[in-house]
Amino acid sequence: MGTLARVFVANRGEIAVRVIEACHAEGIETVLGVSEADREGRGAELAERAICVGPAAAQASYLNPGALVMAAKGTGCDALHPGYGFLAENAGFARACAENGILFIGPRPETIEQLGDKIAARRVAAEAGVPLMPGSEAVGSVDEAVARADAMGYPVVIKAAAGGGGRGMFVATDADAIRGCFEKASAEAAAAFNDGTLYMERFIANARHIEVQVLADDHGNAVHLGERDCSAQRRYQKVVEEAPAPVLPDAARARLHEAALQLVRHIGYRNAGTVEFLYNMDRGKPCFIEMNARIQVEHPVTEMVTGIDIVREQLRIAGGAPLSFAQADVVLRGHAIECRINAESPGRDFAPSPGRVTTWRPPAGEGLRLDSHIREGDLVPPFYDSMIGKLIAYAPTRAEALARLGAALDDFAVEGIETNIAFQRALLAHPDFVRGGVSVRWLESVLMLAVNAQEG
Repeated sequence: MGTLARVFVANRGEIAVRVIEACHAEGIETVLGVSEADREGRGAELAERAICVGPAAAQASYLNPGALVMAAKGTGCDALHPGYGFLAENAGFARACAENGILFIGPRPETIEQLGDKIAARRVAAEAGVPLMPGSEAVGSVDEAVARADAMGYPVVIKAAAGGGGRGMFVATDADAIRGCFEKASAEAAAAFNDGTLYMERFIANARHIEVQVLADDHGNAVHLGERDCSAQRRYQKVVEEAPAPVLPDAARARLHEAALQLVRHIGYRNAGTVEFLYNMDRGKPCFIEMNARIQVEHPVTEMVTGIDIVREQLRIAGGAPLSFAQADVVLRGHAIECRINAESPGRDFAPSPGRVTTWRPPAGEGLRLDSHIREGDLVPPFYDSMIGKLIAYAPTRAEALARLGAALDDFAVEGIETNIAFQRALLAHPDFVRGGVSVRWLESVLMLAVNAQEG
């Protein structure tokens, strides 16, 4: 183990609990930064100390780098774990930590900066020899966008250079569609990321979203932990994730792993990261989308099939230790599937459903894992993302994992708030999903129609 003694956890919810538990497993003390809305949460109970970093609004607390760095420094922490979301991929925040003598548990600031600009990330991927989607540099006007799209070929997807999560993203099938959405895309990107710069890529309708988990240290070691399929998405937000990716040719799987490591080695990446690809189902070809320079929501499925604790490896790498294993030691066994449990109402267009959790009886049993911060009686506040937990099932085969997860959802009792549990159950039972290999458009183009027809 390296030199870490006390870690400041700059996040909330289930990932804060996950990081605290990993720190404790490594013998590291924790301090949790909480907003006024999270003072009584499970994370505050588990950490050695909790310190309020601001009001309930995220902008004044979890998105306030000065308050977080000051709290970490004032409580004697030697490192900070940003979790995911909020400031996890903010280069300025990572730099502020370094300037105040606090280790940022993640990549170097310059790496975050490089990967955060999607246009720069495309250039770097091209230099590394990673397969790319046909695309453009920054487009500064509607006319330029139309000219580039005409040359590239339709359909195209317009994206925010500084973005992610579907914000500032629009699909255009012709020049008129570009003219209709370009200004809206730029305004949406500017509002979400304080940067309205746009670029374009060819749009592939029949594609899967497959990502490769990587880890790298400061001693020249870099490994992949296999891939995850995250194609079940709604409005570009992942709903279900699984490892390994089903119905994927071995040659394509090997190419994904190889491409991910090419990029990691080319940029001298450090800590945990995820290299994301679109897999063209018609051509059997993967193309790089982006690299996420942080821990992912869906990391548990990779942990279940590899037996490797990714967060503990993050802590060791940050402390200066080499990876505790080599690529040859990574053996994938069985199959794992994760459902995101959200406090939302599928019947009201997935509107958030904050409130008091009056009943919380999660399933338990062989091969099940629940990552959550919720306890019976807890209040789900209206200020943050609606995810309240992740239910993961592991089994020797995908069919067994599906059956185990479906039965577990049936046994999951939550009252006081609405959840997406019944929707997740319908998703897992759909014949297309059972067969495996659905596209990124399947949930909205097929599943939603089926669910709406049943409800009608």
